[in-house]
Amino acid sequence: MINILYKPLSTLKWVDRELLKPNDYNPNKVSTENLKLLSQSIMTNGWTLPIVVRPDYTIIDGFHRWIVAGEEPLKTRLAGKVPVVIVEHKDESENIYGTVTHNRARGTHLLEPMKAIVKRLLDSGKSLEEISKQLGMKPEEIFRLSDFTKEDFLKLMIKKGIYSRAEYITKY
Repeated sequence: MINILYKPLSTLKWVDRELLKPNDYNPNKVSTENLKLLSQSIMTNGWTLPIVVRPDYTIIDGFHRWIVAGEEPLKTRLAGKVPVVIVEHKDESENIYGTVTHNRARGTHLLEPMKAIVKRLLDSGKSLEEISKQLGMKPEEIFRLSDFTKEDFLKLMIKKGIYSRAEYITKY
């Protein structure tokens, strides 16, 4: 008999994305920018987290991974497939608990560790463009997390061609 903790992973398989359907209670929302970041993460790291589904292929966790898998370039690169694990719960409340706890358990990023990460990447010579793309950050966010002065950061951005000089615009 398979231990209940191992059972979902024993069901891991790649299935047609079209077989899956979203649940009707997911409280988690993701911005368009973070969906792009999720897609970038999958393109960079590969698919690291399977979508958690009920036996009828209703999604318990992984709705946003399912969404980006239906868009290019992932749709073509994955040949319309997504990885799933099947979880069998006794009743619907356990499905809801699964959705919410998966979402809440992922946590949030703390300021000081993120500052250290940005500093480490900049110190290693990574460009603002690369950090921006890989971490889904705007240059302004990188500046807030860096130890650069405003002037030094603006020089770096102009030197790298990220921003042009400001223009005075009047409102009509």
